[in-house]
Amino acid sequence: MATDFFERQSTARRNTKWLIWAFSLSVIGILTTTFIVTAMAVGAAEGGPNGFSPGGEFPWHIPGGATVASLALIAGGSLFKIAQLAGGGTGVAERLGGRRIYPNSLEPNERRLLNVVEEMALASGVPVPPVFMMKGEEGINAFAAGFSPSDAVIGVTRGCVEQLSRDQLQGVIAHEFSHILNGDMRLNLRMIGILHGILLLGLVGRELLRIASFSGGNRKRNDGVMYLLLVGLVMMVLGFLGMFLGNLIKAAISRQREFLADASAVQFTRNPEGIAGALKRIGAAVFGSRLTSPRAAEISHMYFAEGVSNLFATHPPLPERIRRLDPRWDGKFPKPLSAAAVAGLAGGDAAGFVGEEAALFRPNVPVEVVRHAADQVGNPTEAHRRYAAELVAAMPPQVVESAHEPYGARAVIFASLLDVDQNIRAVQLDTLRQLTEPDVYELTLKLLPSVDQLDVRAYLPLVDMTLPALRALSPSQYQAFTQCFIKLVQADKRLGLFEWTLHQILLRHLRPQFERVRPPQIVYYGLQQLGGQCSVLLSTLARASQCDDKFAYESGARLLPEVPLEFLPADACRLNDLQAALQQLSQVAAKHRGRLVDASAAAICADAEVRVEEAELLRGICDMLDCPMPPLLPGQRVAVRESVS
Repeated sequence: MATDFFERQSTARRNTKWLIWAFSLSVIGILTTTFIVTAMAVGAAEGGPNGFSPGGEFPWHIPGGATVASLALIAGGSLFKIAQLAGGGTGVAERLGGRRIYPNSLEPNERRLLNVVEEMALASGVPVPPVFMMKGEEGINAFAAGFSPSDAVIGVTRGCVEQLSRDQLQGVIAHEFSHILNGDMRLNLRMIGILHGILLLGLVGRELLRIASFSGGNRKRNDGVMYLLLVGLVMMVLGFLGMFLGNLIKAAISRQREFLADASAVQFTRNPEGIAGALKRIGAAVFGSRLTSPRAAEISHMYFAEGVSNLFATHPPLPERIRRLDPRWDGKFPKPLSAAAVAGLAGGDAAGFVGEEAALFRPNVPVEVVRHAADQVGNPTEAHRRYAAELVAAMPPQVVESAHEPYGARAVIFASLLDVDQNIRAVQLDTLRQLTEPDVYELTLKLLPSVDQLDVRAYLPLVDMTLPALRALSPSQYQAFTQCFIKLVQADKRLGLFEWTLHQILLRHLRPQFERVRPPQIVYYGLQQLGGQCSVLLSTLARASQCDDKFAYESGARLLPEVPLEFLPADACRLNDLQAALQQLSQVAAKHRGRLVDASAAAICADAEVRVEEAELLRGICDMLDCPMPPLLPGQRVAVRESVS
């Protein structure tokens, strides 16, 4: 791809700033127009130009009040919508009529969709997102919504699932995962909130006109009605202007992001025919990609394809997108297929692992792959997708099945927390028996032998796999689960760094579903102020390596020359210290988080040998830095980033 993850994140942030500037200029223009037009309308109602004479009694409070009211309306509408969207992607999906598909669904189309989403998530290094289906929508469309991968959801229409083959569905889902990885989701949600205040003007103006039309009475009241009609008419006109500007802003930001997401989907699936075929199906379908929900227009810029008709299209023309993916396309759309015919187009299942057969079982990961790990962040490929499918296939079926339903997911996590030391395990099991439900406890015991035999590569994907089922817990079940989880962790007096990282990842991605968690914010634009936090990270990783601690630390520190660093003693690198350090480092601008990944990889690679545990630890650290890293595969070729100073 032409750009890397960190550059795309920076672009999304620049687009957010551009959005705020465009919004501010639009508001200034609307308020100025409100004052001028209202003053002219009142002047005409007061008897023409005489109303504007300095000695006259022109009611300036009316245009002034209309302007202030418009400003309050815009600000209030935007703040209300931003607060309404604070719940992340789930709220967006439910507002569009989406119904959540639970991970243990047995309906064939739903099962196929869930398998594709899970495969893509594990290959991307992000939590498996909840999936919502809009059963009343026959058009072919989809979207990704959320502030971060932790609260992201995938929404699809019924037409998308029923009318696309697995290859085509895979292309659509890969396109949406590109939006998750590139920072587009947060920008899209902000756009909804910010522009809502402008669009609200037209709705209020229409309501004022309706109220005025039913008013009447004495002359004094009629004068008030006249002013109400004038203000309502002005606000309605301004509402149309706001809608025009809002759609213009949406189109300006969204169109190029769609081309980038299409290109990313091709890289992810290595199958341009998949996403191109989905776009062709849209062109051939009776309902196309149209959505019928009355709220469809407010997120028009978030869909896979144009969902509503606008003067300014938020997506590039369908033929243009198809020709970029399939230059040999003849311009003709295929004939619509029946649901039965589409179901027969299986395709897309992994037919063997790409690469060496022993890749799943190698004790080490090539140093060069880990050294350039940052170049793979946010850039999953077809090899990663196939690896994820192979990894899940190698897991015990009972563990995989349990991970997909709430009782089983809790049991899988509890089993993974149990210490290998039988004395500590006995204490943990006694704690578990007291704090959790009997069925969960019994299932934990049943799964324990299988979980004990899991390859270390399976633990991070398994945590991600359980998240959709754990997010389906009731609030009381979540509270009980987290309390039991913490007690089991505390019972293990020697929790290792890798195990601790897995547990932090689980709680980090689960909390936004049940607690009000602020979306991640960029606070630091350099690392100079974070020398202590960088020292904790590199010193901790150096002590976890197999070579000389000081040498490993210096290997990483060498890549951060401007940061005041020191090699810390072991008692300054406790897990609580590392947690606090990573929380602050995750608030650094994207390009500097990329440098942290490079430095961490250098510390791990210092001994010229990388164990699988170390590679998976690096992936876990990257997750906590909001840098989703796909599996580190032997023989994986990546485009090396230019160094950032």
